[in-house]
Amino acid sequence: MVKLIHTLADHGDDVNCCAFSFSLLATCSLDKTIRLYSLRDFTELPHSPLKFHTYAVHCCCFSPSGHILASCSTDGTTVLWNTENGQMLAVMEQPSGSPVRVCQFSPDSTCLASGAADGTVVLWNAQSYKLYRCGSVKDGSLAACAFSPNGSFFVTGSSCGDLTVWDDKMRCLHSEKAHDLGITCCDFSSQPVSDGEQGLQFFRLASCGQDCQVKIWIVSFTHILGFELKYKSTLSGHCAPVLACAFSHDGQMLVSGYVTTCAFAPNTLLLATGSMDKTVNIWQFDLETLCQARRTEHQLKQFTEDWSEEDVSTWLCAQDLKDLVGIFKMNNIDGKELLNLTKESLADDLKIDGYSYEKEAMENWISKKKRTSPMTNLVLPSAVLTPNRTLKMAINRWLETHQK
Repeated sequence: MVKLIHTLADHGDDVNCCAFSFSLLATCSLDKTIRLYSLRDFTELPHSPLKFHTYAVHCCCFSPSGHILASCSTDGTTVLWNTENGQMLAVMEQPSGSPVRVCQFSPDSTCLASGAADGTVVLWNAQSYKLYRCGSVKDGSLAACAFSPNGSFFVTGSSCGDLTVWDDKMRCLHSEKAHDLGITCCDFSSQPVSDGEQGLQFFRLASCGQDCQVKIWIVSFTHILGFELKYKSTLSGHCAPVLACAFSHDGQMLVSGYVTTCAFAPNTLLLATGSMDKTVNIWQFDLETLCQARRTEHQLKQFTEDWSEEDVSTWLCAQDLKDLVGIFKMNNIDGKELLNLTKESLADDLKIDGYSYEKEAMENWISKKKRTSPMTNLVLPSAVLTPNRTLKMAINRWLETHQK
């Protein structure tokens, strides 16, 4: 099962965050320090602790290569460190000066996101250490941040309970209430439901909060339907606020708990948890537990390619596309077929027109009993109108840019 193999008790106050690289464990605390440990024997490195911050350190994270560590603090700064020698590489000040609660590298190490107590979120160029883009949420302070595995977007969670999705240009794609009493943490599974080569991308996101719940979301992007964040399920086994959650690096396990932080090691069966008791515990999973998690994952129908025709129909209804259910059923579209759909196949095989029109104009066209396409003059096999969410999102982005 799982056993405790080591306890680190070097911090002088609450442990706020812990993070793994392939060879190191980093921890940070209310005591203003960041500590680095070797995974070989959990001894502290000679140049640890790292000291610069003048107030509590809230979050720390490694770059994907593990050569750089980022830390952020109540003092309003995000600091980059060389993990090999402890040298400070850069100090990046939040433009508003607000306490920085969370920081996260993009999967390709080009950007670093930092979120603050006043709701501002900044994308930094991780090579030049310069501010790239910034934005803000409407209400609450930022408490969580996670990049999608492909780096095309990232999610922030606020103390007001909102999940907000941003693209790599810091444009807000979506925002919705996820937890009534505030979000404390969120994390993406590294394993996508699809690789996106067919224009369809699905990722699993976990979020947890003060409402004692862990929620699973399906985050999708399609060229036809645009961006979507869909609620999947609630894990309600906790009886106290859930402060941390994390997927294992293979996406097979999800850990959540009433600890201030938890993190899986990328290449070993290790889990680190930090707490308000000033300690960090290192836990080891045995192979039997891992194999059991993988068997469970295989049995669950969480991947789109495993969807039946009925599952596809359910998904269409959830997308407000119930008028298409009959067409999809007639063509026996299951999960595998759905992943292979393109605009051309929608038009040629499913006989969906595929062009975009003003809704009012098209409804007026159909109300006059015209059953031909305004673009091609070919007979329309169906009068079903499908919303072009991608186009709508592009128009909204243009308006936001040009109305400032």
